[in-house]
Amino acid sequence: MSNNTNLLEAVKNPHDEFYTQLKDIEKELKNYKKYFKDKVVYCNCDHPKKSKFFHYFFKNFKKLKLKKLISSCYVDQNLTLFDLSRNPPKSVYTIYDGTGKDEIKDLNGDGHFSSSECLNLLKQADIVVTNPPFSLFQKYLKQIIEHEKKFIIMGNLNALTYSSIKEKIETRQIWLGHSIRGGGTEFQIPDDYPLKAVNQRRDGYGRRFVSFGCVRWFTNLDHGFRPPFLLLNKKYHGNEDNYPKYDNFDAINVDRVKDIPMDYKGYIGVPITFLDKANYWQFRVEKFIRKGYNNKDLTLKGKYVYHRLLVKRNGNYWGKITQNLEKGVEKLNLKDIKGAIKDFTTAIKIDPACAKAYHLRSQANYLLDRNEQFLDDLKKYLNLKKK
Repeated sequence: MSNNTNLLEAVKNPHDEFYTQLKDIEKELKNYKKYFKDKVVYCNCDHPKKSKFFHYFFKNFKKLKLKKLISSCYVDQNLTLFDLSRNPPKSVYTIYDGTGKDEIKDLNGDGHFSSSECLNLLKQADIVVTNPPFSLFQKYLKQIIEHEKKFIIMGNLNALTYSSIKEKIETRQIWLGHSIRGGGTEFQIPDDYPLKAVNQRRDGYGRRFVSFGCVRWFTNLDHGFRPPFLLLNKKYHGNEDNYPKYDNFDAINVDRVKDIPMDYKGYIGVPITFLDKANYWQFRVEKFIRKGYNNKDLTLKGKYVYHRLLVKRNGNYWGKITQNLEKGVEKLNLKDIKGAIKDFTTAIKIDPACAKAYHLRSQANYLLDRNEQFLDDLKKYLNLKKK
């Protein structure tokens, strides 16, 4: 069973329980430390005794200079008589202000994030940080946006196909987090969780873990990371057969990022995973498409195509820099070293702080045995990389 199939099971389960590992939380949240000072953080899908989110903020409360930490959790109220006889867990919350103990109190209701009790807690918060149920992600995100909260949350990448979330990505109201850009992410799950998957394991303590490939962080806080410019070397002109257009939409289809043509100025349909590598200075992300002009499912050579992200090369300031870098790389491959140096120099004239241009020009100078120019460009590249 694939990662995506496992995640599909989770999306269908309204009581999914996936415990995010502390190492993954630390890796992402280190990029937002400046935002937490004097703020109230709310983890509204987290039991204070079990959640690694609560553990992270409780442990780093003073270091982050938090004002307050709130945590609450959901407990299924549809319990059997057998469950009731075993003293089932209650929905609880805690509010910690850095003084005394984190006293845990019972909630009157089930602790669902949309309950009136939890909404009252949400109103006190500045930033929401958690891993909400994948099955309720759309509803969850809608709620925190309506309450105008800053957030750092985990979710399924395929949630981008929901119309309400697509719009937020297209208008740059939300974007992907910093640390997960592809690959698998492991979560701890309860022993009795009904998930059959190949890619699960038990650690030395018998705890059960499962890995998902389509999980990402979503946020509306600027973490500062920008994917590097993609240096493309494929061409559309002369290779049109490799870039068929959709049957019912005027855009070419490209299945792999490395195959995006450097000389095509029209619309390009790419998989939604392109967002992992999208540099918004280089490409304009226009919109997500599932339907063609005839309002029927998007097709290519008569076959249905899954949701595509519609992008277009940027012709702005940064786009011109990228185009010169791409032309220079192409000339390097053709052994036109002097021509390549000319293109890299043009990029540097447009932006004297473009580290990549100095790096590429240093390589070209090295190939021509221009040792002084090579060392000079290399020093500039390394200094810019430090900054």
